[in-house]
Amino acid sequence: MYAKEIREWDTAKILEEIENLKKEMFDLRFKQATGQLENTARLSNIKKTIARMKTVLTERERS
Repeated sequence: MYAKEIREWDTAKILEEIENLKKEMFDLRFKQATGQLENTARLSNIKKTIARMKTVLTERERS
């Protein structure tokens, strides 16, 4: 997901999506700890997406 797409969303949707991604990341970390995780790249993708969303939120606060 690109920052351009995220900037088009409203703040409530961004916050909701961050919560969903955090839950998914928790589940993936749990699977990784038990050895059931197959796609380890998904963890880093989620982290980067959350960081992009938080960056967009910070940009909005500063403007």
